[in-house]
Parts: sequence; C-alpha cells; structure tokens
Amino acid sequence: KAPELFDAIASHALPRLGEFKSQDLASTAFAFACSACATSDHVAVLLEEFVERFDCFNEAELSQLYQFLLYARIEHRQLRGPLGEPPFEEGLRQAFTSTSPRPSQLQRSVSAALSEIGWTHDFEYVTEEGFSLDMARPRSKHGIEVDGPSHYLEDTQTGQLVENGGTLFKTRLLEGLGWTVTRVPFHEWNGLKSADERRRYLEEKLAGR
Repeated sequence: KAPELFDAIASHALPRLGEFKSQDLASTAFAFACSACATSDHVAVLLEEFVERFDCFNEAELSQLYQFLLYARIEHRQLRGPLGEPPFEEGLRQAFTSTSPRPSQLQRSVSAALSEIGWTHDFEYVTEEGFSLDMARPRSKHGIEVDGPSHYLEDTQTGQLVENGGTLFKTRLLEGLGWTVTRVPFHEWNGLKSADERRRYLEEKLAGR
C-alpha cells in the first residue's frame, strides 16, 4: 500500500511546496526517496523547487538534498536539471561530507577481526560520492557497515530489530553506485563469545551465507 499512500500524499503536498518551510521541504524529499515510491514526476517537481530555494537551506537540509539528488540520478536517470551542476552539487556535497566520522569500539573490533582473516581493507573509507563506509575494498567496491542500535527499529509485532529507513536507503544508493554492502549488526556481533566465533562469522558473511 505504500505507493498508493505516497501518491495520495504527493497529490496534496506537491502543489503546496511553496508553503513549506525549508526543513519540511528537505524532510519530505528525503522521505520520498527513502520510500522508493516517488515517481519521476514527483522527483522533477521537487528538484525544481530546490533550485528556486537553494539559498534558504541550512547545512543539515543540504545534506538531505544531496542524498535526494543521488537518488534521482540513480533511480530516475532520465531526469536532468541544474541541481546536479556546479555550484549546486558542490555545495550539496560539501554539506553531506562536513561531519567527520567517529569510529566506535564496535567498528574497530570488526576491523581487527577482518584483518585477522586476511580481509585487508581501508578503514573509514569515503567514496567518490561522499559516502563513508566503515571498511572497504575500493577496487572491488565491497564495503562493510557495522550497524549500532541507531540503525534499527523494533518491530512492534515480533519484537525483532529491523533496519530503519535511512540505513536501507544508504544501502540502496551504494548498490546503485555499484557497491556490494555487507552489514554487521551489533546484536549479532555482540552475541559472539570468542575470537574464533567472530572470525567464522565474518567468513560466512563475506561468502554471502
């Protein structure tokens, strides 16, 4: 039912974008992109509004718009517009990459175990598009993301942890850019009791099992 829901939202919201505050506009676009339900017509309308109001957005909003631009480029390839040209894209990318990564102990633990099994990698690798990957082999475009609690929501019916929209969206964009993304959930990693278990776990993950 998601496409029907977003189509109904779009029919009411898009004609009134001029009334939206910049934060509301950026959040709406990001939600449409995360849902993968926006049509090319929806995306075109939003892109046009962004160009007209480009100077109104703060850094956090520009970061969201950059991800929306990448989404439009990957999943709506036929669309073209000035937002993807200098100086627009340069400003968007700078906002997206303005925060320096702060590796967690969990990430360092996974990185060390990867080195133990011979999976050499770059730590906190930043892609050409500005995405930060916890560990990566750039030449083969294989990245590993170590997901802490902030990457998950709890399913109210089953009680299970499920990846949130932002995490799924990042994976989708990276895969659209040709990357293979392997995810290491914190609750799986923390349940491993020994170094041998952690090594076997990573070997199976990397083998796609």
